Amino acid sequence: MTSANERRLGDRIARELYRDPDYLDDPVLADYVQGIWQPLLAAARQRGDLSAELDERFAWQILLGRDRTVNAFALPGGYLGLNLGLLAVVSSRDELASVLGHELSHVTQRHISRLIAKDSQQTPWVIGAMILGALAASKNPDAGNALIVGGQALSAQNQLNFSRDMEREADRVGFGVMTQAGFEARGFVTMFDKLQQAARLNDSGAYPYLRSHPLTTERIADMQSRLPLGSVHSPQVMTPTTLHAMMAARAQVLSNPGVDALRSWQTLVNDPGLPGQPAAQQAGALYGAALAAIRLRDSAVARGDWQRLQALVGTDPGAAQAVRWLGAEIDLAARDLSLPQTRALATSLGLDQTTADLRRPELILQAQAAMQINQVDTLNTVVQNLQRWLAARPKDALAWQWLASLYAAQNQSLRALRAEAEAQAARLDYAGALDRLKAAQEHVLASGASSTSASHIDASIVDTRLRQITALLKEQTLDH
Repeated sequence: MTSANERRLGDRIARELYRDPDYLDDPVLADYVQGIWQPLLAAARQRGDLSAELDERFAWQILLGRDRTVNAFALPGGYLGLNLGLLAVVSSRDELASVLGHELSHVTQRHISRLIAKDSQQTPWVIGAMILGALAASKNPDAGNALIVGGQALSAQNQLNFSRDMEREADRVGFGVMTQAGFEARGFVTMFDKLQQAARLNDSGAYPYLRSHPLTTERIADMQSRLPLGSVHSPQVMTPTTLHAMMAARAQVLSNPGVDALRSWQTLVNDPGLPGQPAAQQAGALYGAALAAIRLRDSAVARGDWQRLQALVGTDPGAAQAVRWLGAEIDLAARDLSLPQTRALATSLGLDQTTADLRRPELILQAQAAMQINQVDTLNTVVQNLQRWLAARPKDALAWQWLASLYAAQNQSLRALRAEAEAQAARLDYAGALDRLKAAQEHVLASGASSTSASHIDASIVDTRLRQITALLKEQTLDH
């Protein structure tokens, strides 16, 4: 199976994942995961595990899902799925790096394409449909099994299971990748213990392609033997950093948004025994409680928890940054800010200046704040920041969507329609993108003589993108 065909198969699956209600693009969690993912990719390149061809052709994107099961999985074309359930239980960055390194190695070693190639009777597109059925089965066995029908499809089930040799290879290569990226080797062993426990809890007989990988004593012993001499070999819990504890709490809140679950966080932080716990555990509890209070629309309680959290994290740079972002989320959720609060929010998010070194959570928070403040200078600044960001990262659908909203607030309808189209294209919904581009063309025709030279440039961009998206949609349709 060629790398181009594998990428097209991965795109087809990813397009359905983007439409899944459980798909989540949370800028804060995504930023944290990318801080682990990018060093792993760099290490794979340095080791020669990631070839130049695959590096260029594959997507190398991680898709987050609200699913509370402890699982991550590799998909064709360089896409990886990561459940919030796994983020919520890992004790450290090193444990998460071990999982991502393992799944990355399944892709770099071409395990998926090798498995698909084993059965010449199955076309890649049939197998793609089966993988989508597996995704459905992980949530609703009846719905998933309805997609996995026919003796031929069922006979291919075993073809999609990673073999023991491939699992061992992914362990070995993944271990090398994560350690070269600077993560602690013991995270691989302690993560194995978590996955072994989770497999007993999660295994409902669903389609095995997406089950937590079966763990054997042999594989665990192999990883223990790779630890440096003198290392602790017992699967002890690793000590989380303050930032990791807060991100794990965020994953728990976002994956379990029920009212009772959200209220339980406040009970946790009001427990008299909490101050006696380690600082990281306290920070995680307070972060989760503040975020839960936002979800419950109780800004006063959220601010109280946030103030306690701010005092606790002190000068820890990574944790303090995450706490500042949480404070901005609280202010934005309140929607009744006084003028001093508005000015303070604008200053904390850098809304008074155009900057090139924003991180993605700051950028998205800026966009939300600009919409609330609704002042010309603020809108212009954030639009410039988004434009600069998207020039380097044109596949960021959420950033395109916010840029479309800001253009609409500026009464720039043509640019807003084009940005909406780019957001759809970034999610691989070429039909939706084409619809928005055609609407943009109609807007150009309706504006007629009132068009400016800038509008003519925008109209030319729309025409070019319409031809490009039409070609992509045609190719997508042929793949079906």
